[in-house]
Amino acid sequence: MRAISLKIQIKSAMDFKTNQGNQMKIGVTGYKGRVGQILVQEISAHAFLEFIGGIEKDDDPLPVFEKADAIIDFTHPDAAVKHVALAAQTKTAMIIGTTGLTQEQESKLAEAAKHTAIMYAANMSVGVNMLLALVKQAAQRLGPEWDIEIFETHHHHKIDSPSGTALAIGKAAREGRGGVGDFVTDRTGKRNQGDIGYAVQRGGDIVGEHTATFFSQGERIELGHRATDRALFAKGALRAVQWIKDKPAGLYSMQDVLDL
Repeated sequence: MRAISLKIQIKSAMDFKTNQGNQMKIGVTGYKGRVGQILVQEISAHAFLEFIGGIEKDDDPLPVFEKADAIIDFTHPDAAVKHVALAAQTKTAMIIGTTGLTQEQESKLAEAAKHTAIMYAANMSVGVNMLLALVKQAAQRLGPEWDIEIFETHHHHKIDSPSGTALAIGKAAREGRGGVGDFVTDRTGKRNQGDIGYAVQRGGDIVGEHTATFFSQGERIELGHRATDRALFAKGALRAVQWIKDKPAGLYSMQDVLDL
């Protein structure tokens, strides 16, 4: 049997350090939110980053955008779209970890990325992005005859369903299959070959759990990730914000940041 090689490299955090004498000025939208507060703490403790201002719903964001080298956004889809338009106007780099964006809203990110560097990811976790790479490779090697089911669990406050990360896992699987596979959230009726099915749970204070299962006759493969601390999203965002420094205008992903 031919061995399957996995050629994935994640650069160390030191590869993304900036010059000590040239701190990046960072602004945070939604800085009073759960992830926003963690971001402010992490930035303030970072030797190479400077927190220069936070933005909330009723604030005028323009002064912060004009001063910042980069903005980190973990807010709401509607707010993220407004912020990215401002980033394009001020030529400010932007890291977007907001989930639940529609296809139309994502197209506005792509339009803004013609004018400035934007990194958009459904999940900033290093582990989740490794999972996406593994799912893509597994789907490519196994083919559409293997059934794919994606199961995710989040806290009871989460609004979007399936989660942005679960959808990203499905997209990775479909890309691995060469574009084959319809997303199915309504499980009424018979399963069609190639479908990528979703199951969702909401409850308690679960930060995030995702599992992609590949089923065949007599066997199955499970690839999963569990997040137990929201700080990992902030740490991933800080890794991305250092990476994006001096990047040309364009729409980037966490896969680009990690060189996956």
